[in-house]
Amino acid sequence: MDEKQHVEILVGIFILLGIIAITFLALRMGDFGLLNNTQYTIKAEFTSASGLKKGAHVEMAGVSVGKIKNIVFNPETYLAEVYIAIENNIKIPDDSTASIRTAGIIGEKFLKISPGGSETIIEKNMSIVETEPSINLEELISKYIFESGK
Repeated sequence: MDEKQHVEILVGIFILLGIIAITFLALRMGDFGLLNNTQYTIKAEFTSASGLKKGAHVEMAGVSVGKIKNIVFNPETYLAEVYIAIENNIKIPDDSTASIRTAGIIGEKFLKISPGGSETIIEKNMSIVETEPSINLEELISKYIFESGK
């Protein structure tokens, strides 16, 4: 084998390793679930999930501990069901409160979990019972404007 073929083989191997590395990173960082077995799913029901989106961050004590997997409307209960992917190493007491908050004045919505003091931990596929929907700024302003004139 001459030197030109040797260099071509090395370049081919280098490109193949690069493609494998990029594919691995895309699967790991993307929301494909193929390589993300480090999370479990729980549910929270809200009277309004307005502004909350799939993929939004879930925080405890200001630290991201998961993401919103899905948001669906339940026609039987008339509530928004929010499915949350939480990192496996995070244990949430069953008396915790989930509330929808806004990052800054006009920022994106995220889910804040305030842990309770219970010894019982929420397991996979269980629900957070205590929830608080987001504050609707438009309703507050219109209520203030129309009631201040009375």
